[in-house]
Amino acid sequence: MLQLISLIITLCYLLLLARIILGFVVQYMSMQGSGAPETLVRVYEVVFGLTEPVLGPIRRMLPQTGMIDFSPLVVMVILVVIQYAVRALL
Repeated sequence: MLQLISLIITLCYLLLLARIILGFVVQYMSMQGSGAPETLVRVYEVVFGLTEPVLGPIRRMLPQTGMIDFSPLVVMVILVVIQYAVRALL
């Protein structure tokens, strides 16, 4: 059971990482004028939809920092702490 929880936490961490990287790639490609491929945009939308319910409330609790969004970092730190706690129980 604890291994399943650890796996879920790892998948959440990877989803957050994917959101960060895809966000940069999609934005960069849009700025270049060519636009991002439709498949890449769809993947980003799916990842965005999966992560926003967690990131949105965290983002509202954090102070405004301009264009930098620290909510993924906060959630990643929380996930790492939980992961260590779960591994300590194994």
